[in-house]
Amino acid sequence: MGCPVAWDDPRRSGAGDDVGRPVDANGPDIISNGIALFGTMHWMFNRGMIGLEDDLRILVSRQVNDPDSVRAIINKSGYAITPRRASERPHPHFPQWHREFRFKS
Repeated sequence: MGCPVAWDDPRRSGAGDDVGRPVDANGPDIISNGIALFGTMHWMFNRGMIGLEDDLRILVSRQVNDPDSVRAIINKSGYAITPRRASERPHPHFPQWHREFRFKS
């Protein structure tokens, strides 16, 4: 499976597991608290430049220098692609935490 947020090639960019609420901020180490992103999207998520709505619509921070370039690599649907199993999808609580404490709106 590719990056759930962006059109990206895992062979040229490292993959990373991002979480809505980090373990060091009392977040649980469970599947529904994470999303696997590649390269640039991983970097941007960790720095609050992109985020997710509860319905997994992808948000781009107003603080991004070139939002049009970011939107150009985001999935055309504007939503994160999720696993088929509901238990493997991010629980809405965790994207909400990320928006409140990490995302730069």
